[in-house]
Amino acid sequence: MQRLQGVKDITEQSVQHLTDFDFTANISQQPMNNPIINSKSLGIAFLLVALAYIDAAIAAFLIGWVTGDKHPVLIAFTADIAATLTIYAWARIFRNASFYDPYWSIAPIAIAIFWVATAAEPTVSSCRPWIVIALVSLWGLRLTWNWARGWRGLKHEDWRYADMRARYAPKKRFWIVELIGIELVPTLMVFLGCLSLYPILADSTRSIWWPDGIAVLVASAAIFIETMADEQMIAFAKTKQPGQIMNRGLWKYSRHPNYFGEISFWWGLYFFGLAANASYWWTIAGPIAITMLFLFISIPMMDKRSKERRPEYAEHMKKTSALVPWRIKRK
Repeated sequence: MQRLQGVKDITEQSVQHLTDFDFTANISQQPMNNPIINSKSLGIAFLLVALAYIDAAIAAFLIGWVTGDKHPVLIAFTADIAATLTIYAWARIFRNASFYDPYWSIAPIAIAIFWVATAAEPTVSSCRPWIVIALVSLWGLRLTWNWARGWRGLKHEDWRYADMRARYAPKKRFWIVELIGIELVPTLMVFLGCLSLYPILADSTRSIWWPDGIAVLVASAAIFIETMADEQMIAFAKTKQPGQIMNRGLWKYSRHPNYFGEISFWWGLYFFGLAANASYWWTIAGPIAITMLFLFISIPMMDKRSKERRPEYAEHMKKTSALVPWRIKRK
């Protein structure tokens, strides 16, 4: 990472550019003369992301303070939306929707800490909440680090967002696609997934018992699988040739083992919730929603792109499981 040089000078030079910014314009249509956006310094880029999330935390705190007499789930939800809208504003200002990328993995940690800190009474199990917070923190920090080491700065935006810009920006519609599709919908999905945390952290009716062991196993295995899949893909990316398909390690048995790990983690949290208080069975809506997101949006989108870029990928799809790591199918 480059050093944080010239932040003050660049910021002063950019104030006028930011005030004149067209909120709904396409990134490719804006004059790229903003010194902050044009900066190649990773240090400046990550500083801005950090400031964006500090700003989001302040917005969430203020909303939480205003709604402090409401149910903790409602407080967390409104604060979550406020923080999302704050990140959205930063993403629009700097024309980079990837400002939102770490939100998926940071928000659950904040929500978990809030619920355990505001619990009306100590939970029946004093051990379970801390096990879950440790697992959520490990998952979230690792996933955030995985994003950070792959992000190349303000001029680097996830290819999916770039495709959406190219498709919708000419009609001045990208701002709404970014708001709803890229930020609000994922926030709602993650919040649904986090509902399983509430009975664990604030409304437990049973002390730790054998179903918690299953939950620990599922959540821990999920983190391990997702970590291994990410590390294997990073190693492959360093030496891959044009058109080459990743079919090593876990990727030999699944086209998307990282997604399998991610989905499994949310199911692990749900099992914890059931173990803590079975009356919260309805929170299954969270892991189901996240599973559907990956099955019907993320996986088809990734497969479509791979088929366009790799001639042999269609054949690879026929013999390799889409999600669950499994034995190679016969031709």
